Amino acid sequence: MAKRASAYAAVGVDIDRKMNALKRARAEIEATFTRGVVGGIGSFGGLFRSPGPDRLLVASTDGVGTKLKVAAMAGRHDTVGQDIVHHCVNDILVQGADPLFFLDYIGAGRLDPAVLAQVLHGLCAACRENGCALIGGETAEMPGLYPDGEYDLVGTIVGAVRRRDLITGEEIRAGDVLIGLPSNGLHTNGYTLARRILFDQAGLRPSDLLPGDGRTVADALLAVHRSYLKPVRALRRSVRIRGMAHITGGGFPDNLPRVLPAGLAAVVDRRAWSPPPLFEFLRREGGVHRDEMYRVFNMGIGMVIVVRPADVEAALAALRRAGERPVAIGRVQRARRGRRVELLN
Repeated sequence: MAKRASAYAAVGVDIDRKMNALKRARAEIEATFTRGVVGGIGSFGGLFRSPGPDRLLVASTDGVGTKLKVAAMAGRHDTVGQDIVHHCVNDILVQGADPLFFLDYIGAGRLDPAVLAQVLHGLCAACRENGCALIGGETAEMPGLYPDGEYDLVGTIVGAVRRRDLITGEEIRAGDVLIGLPSNGLHTNGYTLARRILFDQAGLRPSDLLPGDGRTVADALLAVHRSYLKPVRALRRSVRIRGMAHITGGGFPDNLPRVLPAGLAAVVDRRAWSPPPLFEFLRREGGVHRDEMYRVFNMGIGMVIVVRPADVEAALAALRRAGERPVAIGRVQRARRGRRVELLN
């Protein structure tokens, strides 16, 4: 008997196509499972063992944003899954949490099985790298809501930290030192402005070489958002961390105050490091004020760690042993009111 034509598929939602794509990814998804996973995939909810009564759960949700437009322009979708996992890992890492499990949302007008496979591959690779189980998610086709050829990618992470190991920033004091860990590009923020400058104003294409950089525009913009989990774990074995800030949307001015106690200011010395060429190109070609650059972009520093002055050398040494290139970028000082950031030079 011939298979009956699907009315739903005729209006743009092909359930069989989606389910077949997910079935093909099943083995890769199950390869992310850790000891805490209970059962398999396919249930209405993912199951995970409680980490214990002395632990706090830490959760965060974020999206890849308009970096997805660059992926679509370049026809490369294998990195954006890594981006969202790493971004979420870093967000809970600043409070001292280790990742437990991850949930994803992929929405599109029409799901392309090849694109979906690349995205899932990146999600799974990053989950395995960070010891995080991918235990569920949602894949939705919604014709008319998303433009043709585009999709959205959002992730939620849940991690855990022992109550005594929770990092809140409350221990930060005047005189403490700010240590920056390098980013490898824009990570997942500022892409609306970057795309306008690179593609609309400078007239570049994804395959063009980025002036002063040596990479193509696509390679520079699609560089994977770094995970700082491993170097921070190594650091915590040697030094007590007083606070951390993931430098994402809002840059230094909006992210550093989130971990400062009232009455303190983070003084960032911009002479301490040189932002990668991509940032200078964006500033120059876009005519963007230098101070705004430090609020829109990470400017080459993806994570800031606050330690006591007496711990600085030990912290730098531990981070170098972990393969990092840390740099002391400033200090904490008293402020007359509120919590603020001062950018020197």
